[in-house]
Amino acid sequence: MYTKPVEIFTYRINVLSEKLILPPSPSQVRQSAIQLLARREHSRVELHQKLQQRGYPKELIEEQLTKLVNQGLLSDQRFAENYIRSRSNKGYGPVRIINELQQRGVVEEIIATFMNEITKDWFQLAEQVRQKRFGKKIPADFAEKAKQIRFLQYRGFDMAQITKIMAR
Repeated sequence: MYTKPVEIFTYRINVLSEKLILPPSPSQVRQSAIQLLARREHSRVELHQKLQQRGYPKELIEEQLTKLVNQGLLSDQRFAENYIRSRSNKGYGPVRIINELQQRGVVEEIIATFMNEITKDWFQLAEQVRQKRFGKKIPADFAEKAKQIRFLQYRGFDMAQITKIMAR
């Protein structure tokens, strides 16, 4: 009676060790990348990091990512455009969006191109974000004004945008 659980346990170890011994195939790397891309767009750097965390070798990752780029399934331009649109619609300013894209490995030329293409009135967006959080009234109290300025800076608006809307 006691030997049966031991046999099952031994079998599981053998199955697991066989999987760990076998090197990953290019199709496994590609499949993992496509599954990640099916959920949402990723930058090339982001996808590389996620695949590396799953234990795939760098050579296979680079090979498969290059193929995905050539096939049009992976695009930093498409990622940047969607990311800028999404974050600005959520009330984030240009400074924060640019920093986040740089952290995700998007090249500055791509960021600049799409930041200029997406014509947002950042002053109007900053005003809408401030009003949603604090109401329409501009505070006369210095402490309250400083609180609102810090909030807008956190959201990614620059001081020119903030001072313009706080002066209204």
